[in-house]
Amino acid sequence: MESPNEPHETMTFPETLPSPQESMRVFLIGLLMGTADGVPGVSGGTIALLTGIYGRLLAAIAAVTPSRLGNGVRAVSPLYGGISPAQVARVWNEVDGWFLVTLLGGISTAIILVGQAVEWANRHTPVLLFGLFFGFIGASAVILLRAAAIRTLPEILAAITGTVTAFVISGQSQALLETGSLPVLFVAGAIAISAMILPGLSGSLLLVILGQYTYMYAKLGDFLDGISTAVTTGSLETLVNAGDEVAIFTLGGLAGLLTVARIIRRALDAYQQITYAFLISLVLGALRAPITTLNSAEYSVTWSVSTIQTFAMTALIGALIVFILDWYAVDIDLEAIR
Repeated sequence: MESPNEPHETMTFPETLPSPQESMRVFLIGLLMGTADGVPGVSGGTIALLTGIYGRLLAAIAAVTPSRLGNGVRAVSPLYGGISPAQVARVWNEVDGWFLVTLLGGISTAIILVGQAVEWANRHTPVLLFGLFFGFIGASAVILLRAAAIRTLPEILAAITGTVTAFVISGQSQALLETGSLPVLFVAGAIAISAMILPGLSGSLLLVILGQYTYMYAKLGDFLDGISTAVTTGSLETLVNAGDEVAIFTLGGLAGLLTVARIIRRALDAYQQITYAFLISLVLGALRAPITTLNSAEYSVTWSVSTIQTFAMTALIGALIVFILDWYAVDIDLEAIR
């Protein structure tokens, strides 16, 4: 497939189509990334790095600029000299459109499937669910801190700041951030989606820290139920009620890719070790989040010997899963994310 940004004066849309084998490969990678991104402590960005598409993903996202979006709109609008299929194809190729759409399709499919499992577990076995998350987060913190090799004073200060920030927010998110507030959901979407493209940092983890993780999965479930209800009965009430929050979160994610993600990239370019020390230390501070969540009014878990044993055993299983994945993968190379 032709690489993005390569000039092609007479390109047509069929010429931009990748092979079926390439599309299936990208979709499967998207499934893996979406599965990883759907649970806290595991990073879709790491999956992208391990499968060899990370550089292409960053290039494609960087290629989505306001000027190119404007060119695309003008190419399909009859108000600017008529519709230009060649210009549409050229812009689509410049942003590696088929790659992004196919990858997003795989990610979205996996997140929906993971969401159904998370929603069920959240209702029926929350101690098992958040125990598993605690293990994911703890093991990820060990792996990431080992990879970062924090040595200098600025890196140590950044790591302490990241740890304290995540620890404090994890304990105060219910009081500080109104769950379901549209501005909060917009910001949460921007931050979470931006984190998803960074190796080692999980967007779902940040949603847990912000207290929006289970809420957004519940709303996604309501939205999917609303689609089913609308198709079968014609009623749009459930779809509309959940759709505005899902839409705001999605818009926040799109805004994050064009803003927050670029800011993080520039910070990594200028102060790579310091920035990464801060980002991955958020994982360590977030260990408080699963326990704080279970202690909230929504769950009010009583910590008996049996409950603690269940939580601890599930956390151990979660940690083993992450360590096994790390054993069969590779150590995170910070130079590879520049």
